Amino acid sequence: MQSYVSLNLNKDFQRLYHRGKSCAQPVLVVYAMKNRNGFCRMGITTGKKIGNAVERNRSRRIIRAAFQSVLKSGCIKGSWDFVFVARTKTKFQKSTRIEKAMIAAFEQLGVSEASS
Repeated sequence: MQSYVSLNLNKDFQRLYHRGKSCAQPVLVVYAMKNRNGFCRMGITTGKKIGNAVERNRSRRIIRAAFQSVLKSGCIKGSWDFVFVARTKTKFQKSTRIEKAMIAAFEQLGVSEASS
């Protein structure tokens, strides 16, 4: 099982937005880029369009739970940086639905074991 560290710096988010690969799903957008740290790093962006603070925090919790579940399943190969951008539908979904969208995005981006 891999562990992850949260992305906190604006320059890390900007680097992923500009140089990373992206994949849009109906419930979230995933930006990914390979790193040399030996572990995955993850950041979540939720804009004001999502709703009030309660709804934005719920969206973050759901995305975080789905990402932890994907990490536990071991389908991510190597070490990557990820930024997940919540969409307006995210707050209405369960973490299992977000997890399926995340896995589909990872396969399109070439991040998961199944895409090899």
